[in-house]
Amino acid sequence: MTAKLIDGKKIAQATRENLKKEVEELIEAGIKPGLAVILVGDNQASRTYVTSKQKSCKAIGMESILIELPESITENELLQHIEELNNRDDIHGILVQLPLPKHISDKKVIETISPEKDVDGFHPINIGKMMTGQDTFFPCTPFGIMEMLKYEGITIAGKNAVIVGRSNIVGKPMGQLLLNDNATVTYTHSKTKDLASCTKEADILVAAIGKAKMITSEYVKEGATVIDVGMNRDENGKLCGDVDFADVSNKAGHITPVPGGVGPMTITMLLYNTVKSAKNKLNHRNQEKKRVQ
Repeated sequence: MTAKLIDGKKIAQATRENLKKEVEELIEAGIKPGLAVILVGDNQASRTYVTSKQKSCKAIGMESILIELPESITENELLQHIEELNNRDDIHGILVQLPLPKHISDKKVIETISPEKDVDGFHPINIGKMMTGQDTFFPCTPFGIMEMLKYEGITIAGKNAVIVGRSNIVGKPMGQLLLNDNATVTYTHSKTKDLASCTKEADILVAAIGKAKMITSEYVKEGATVIDVGMNRDENGKLCGDVDFADVSNKAGHITPVPGGVGPMTITMLLYNTVKSAKNKLNHRNQEKKRVQ
């Protein structure tokens, strides 16, 4: 048995085609969705991500502005830049590229971004809404994974889902979104005893641990859906995930590749959230017009 490949590139492309149409409709209504990205310092990997995000914005007709700041910037100066963007009508999404220099608190930065423009879905208000099953901006990687599962017609309700990893960016919100869709969720992490006995129960297994090829076929249930969030380099310097793809492909029912799996969906959901924010703005404007009439 060879697992069916979940093609993130293809799903991302289909989603972006729909977003492009929505952007055109918003522009006709007088609102051009705008994303502001703040890049602090000169981290090469961060710069590559930012360039990719800007290209993606342009491709669907969105506005994208980049604010480059020196590594020496003070925390207060950075927070002032965010406040200015919070107050700009032409900006619907704000993203501060992580990691930040050590003297700046990620937590303070995330909490300063207006929840209405928090298209990364990390603000405590948006996390709280997600936890309680309300409509909000969901963190982009877990949200992208949910869209992939739905696109492939993979049933979530009633299934056992196991998350390997408990980061605030992927692991925790991933489990919550699966729970919101009625999966039975188990979180595992570095302190979990006998990891394989947990993961072998999973109908849906999400690996987000940052260890190259750690998940082999002995961790996987026959026919399971395996989602690989990892981005690592193997012993030959080649890009690979947390899952040993060649080994696990012979046992899983569905599997995501690295690259070309989860990655393209992360940026796509960032675009989705920014378009959603612009739509919220348009709805608010229309309601105000009605109220005045």
